[in-house]
Amino acid sequence: MTSNTSSATTYPIPAADCKRKDNFTEDLSTKPAPLTDGVVVGLDGLSVPNDDTRSRIDEAPEQVEKRLQKMYGAVRTLLECVGEDPDREGLLATPSRYAKALLFLTKGYQDNVENIVSNALFHEGHNEMVVVKDIKCYSLCEHHLLPFTGKIHIGYIPSGTVIGLSKLSRIVEMFSRWLQIQERLTNEVACAIMKVLNPEGVAVIMESCHLCMEIRGVEKTGATTITTCVLGCFKETSATYNEFLSLIVLNRK
Repeated sequence: MTSNTSSATTYPIPAADCKRKDNFTEDLSTKPAPLTDGVVVGLDGLSVPNDDTRSRIDEAPEQVEKRLQKMYGAVRTLLECVGEDPDREGLLATPSRYAKALLFLTKGYQDNVENIVSNALFHEGHNEMVVVKDIKCYSLCEHHLLPFTGKIHIGYIPSGTVIGLSKLSRIVEMFSRWLQIQERLTNEVACAIMKVLNPEGVAVIMESCHLCMEIRGVEKTGATTITTCVLGCFKETSATYNEFLSLIVLNRK
């Protein structure tokens, strides 16, 4: 669910039609296929939007160079289309810079959740809420290729297994380095954690600002978009979700 607000200190209560995203049954050897909730899974059973982007993982150096040359030409054409001279001094290296920057900003296509998590799962018998909040997040809106930036808060209640804390941030980083929309990014992070840990529940809240709203279109600065995905006990028990919300705002002025 999504809302626009000028304040980041309050969060929406999950709506009744927010379906639980715990229907992951894919084998790791299956081909990418969409689930009924719109989340796409791939060879690791968790991620990868399509075969073309996935191919970047195993590219040989000559394939990388071929991709870059194609991107250089496309950027040069765009510069010409806006009336610029791509051969003037200030723009000579722009096609190369932009192509390399775009590949960096979409580097999440070159990773998957299975590789990120690796062996960082620990059977500790812990069954109380774990919260990591204020994870900085940078992504590109797939509609205008403009950035949206903000932070993600993650909470889960283990079923005896916990994950290395840095892995939660790495999962956020991977999904945010795809071409995204905020709603899907929020869901993908929650679903991946649910799949990896099989916890009692997962809650993810994201709050961010979108340049596509601020520097074009309606040109409204200062608006914050908040999205949520709540699964398992966080959805089923309002007290659990409310505890998560209280921990997010803890120590904030």
